[in-house]
Amino acid sequence: MLSLIFKNAFLDLIDSPPGSMIFVLLLSIATASMSTILTKWLVDTEEINRKQTQIKGHEEEKQKIIDLAEVDPERYRKARKRWDRKDVMLKKTKQKMSLQRMKPSCVTFLPMIIIFGVLNTVVFRGAQVALSPMHANDVPLIGNFISAGPVWINFTAWYFLCSLGLNTLIQRLLKIQSQASGGMGGMFAGQKAKALEFPDV
Repeated sequence: MLSLIFKNAFLDLIDSPPGSMIFVLLLSIATASMSTILTKWLVDTEEINRKQTQIKGHEEEKQKIIDLAEVDPERYRKARKRWDRKDVMLKKTKQKMSLQRMKPSCVTFLPMIIIFGVLNTVVFRGAQVALSPMHANDVPLIGNFISAGPVWINFTAWYFLCSLGLNTLIQRLLKIQSQASGGMGGMFAGQKAKALEFPDV
């Protein structure tokens, strides 16, 4: 009887904001923490970060080699050959790193799908979870999927936004992700390096 009362009180608490908003925030913290702890346990994060730093340095070196093309073509050709040989090796390293990082996901994927499926369809059912700074319906392509009213977003949208910031923060706090590997800045730096083309000299 007591457990039923507690269950109903809990469901009433998270049924609408601000209870629903805080619950999903805490859920995303718990999920990010569990994923980070599993990563620390299953993956050699120190080795991953060391390799990531090496890859970042390799990508930054590309711009320096390109700058040599007009100044010293002979040095440019030699440096480019060395860079290309190292690039082939580091591509294999990246593939191995990706497989290593997938280990925690393999463990958590199915339980998380079940938990979120139950929460999204049974508990929240498209309910208003968090207040949005803009009209969610105005977001191109996905507006109808994330909206729960004119200025409200649903469970899926709020969980995604929480996870987006918390995953990186918790990984940094537990020293899983280094400055070289993490965040949007690292991703954009890598894309910029890939976009650079070696001139033919």
